[in-house]
Amino acid sequence: MMDDWLKGLGLTPWLIEVADLVVVVVAATLVYFVVRAALVRVTRKLATNTATYWDDEIVKSGVFTRIAHIAPAFVVYYGMSLFPDIPEVLADATRRVAVAIMILVTALGLSSFLRAVEAIYDSHPRYRERPIKGYLQVASILIYLVAGLLILAALMNRSPWIFVSGIGAMTAILLLVFRDTILSFVASIQIASNDMIRVGDWIEAPDLGADGDVIEVALHTVKVQNWDMTITTIPTHRLITDSFKNWRGMSLSGGRRIKRSVTIDLQSIRFLAEEEIARFESWSLLRDYIQGKRNELTSANVGSVENPKVPADLRRLTNLGTFRAWIWATLRNHPDIHQTGHTLLVRQLAPGPQGVPIEIYCFSTDTAWIHYEDIQADLFDRILAMVPEFGLKVFQEPAGSDLKGCLDRGSEASS
Repeated sequence: MMDDWLKGLGLTPWLIEVADLVVVVVAATLVYFVVRAALVRVTRKLATNTATYWDDEIVKSGVFTRIAHIAPAFVVYYGMSLFPDIPEVLADATRRVAVAIMILVTALGLSSFLRAVEAIYDSHPRYRERPIKGYLQVASILIYLVAGLLILAALMNRSPWIFVSGIGAMTAILLLVFRDTILSFVASIQIASNDMIRVGDWIEAPDLGADGDVIEVALHTVKVQNWDMTITTIPTHRLITDSFKNWRGMSLSGGRRIKRSVTIDLQSIRFLAEEEIARFESWSLLRDYIQGKRNELTSANVGSVENPKVPADLRRLTNLGTFRAWIWATLRNHPDIHQTGHTLLVRQLAPGPQGVPIEIYCFSTDTAWIHYEDIQADLFDRILAMVPEFGLKVFQEPAGSDLKGCLDRGSEASS
């Protein structure tokens, strides 16, 4: 009808064809804006009026905005049949392009829907620690692969099964192209099934340059925010092939290990005098230890020693042993140190060129880094300050001032 009117105006056939195409394009554009405005406005209003959260995420992901692009493609596809003067070759090619656009828009809409699913899933604290982003990325890749095959089939006017049958011959190429994706997908399954990594875990992987909190677990990569606020991106499959340390067990146990030594100068180790024993017995932390040791040593020395006047034959208290006992009692009475369920010991390690190390091995009740460091620092501040009380000295490598002092005293003595 429109073509007859245009012919009555005396337009040439090619101008009529151009006019028909302009009408189709204008109609498709108008339909797009009307459908988009109506669809987005209605869905947004419905989502706002509901108490649920998932519909808001679907609207926010842009699913309906992408679906609105299908409407103009429909108009173009069916509009070609309304204008018989358009050459069949051009009309057929336009229809195939319209079908390809509809397939692409559908794939984009499904991909947006998967992003909404991820946001809805991550909004639940119960599931946030087990991300599904990797699986959704695999699904998105499959959607785009299928869409690509269908678009290619639509544009070439061939059955999609022709391209599917050719995939077998391209298997080697596909394996090469999607090698990282396949490795990452298998690694993601192993990581999820073995619960190796969760978002929020503190992992330490020196070979991969990572030491910090996991902030994202995706299909191809795992992102770690290091303590210096840099971001390390690790290929997912490397967390299967390479070793790493996950500190989640420490956080869940509620205790963080303190393992540090105080090195005592060997020349300061000696037996305690009786007045020193009496002084230590007046300390509440050492009273039970001193009294128990008095009884133990008296029983051991009476009757088993031929000559009590020989010091080498007697068992006596040492300042180092008493110092260890004081550290033990201090830890046992420390409110920020675990008393049960975690190892607590004070042990003497093998003496070396730097002296004899006294190692403190315990667990703090607070696993937060700052509080843990405060607890550890306060504990060793006290231990180091108490070393001279037992007549002991902490070993320290000679500094420049020490060597200078020795040289000055030597020069004074020679003069």
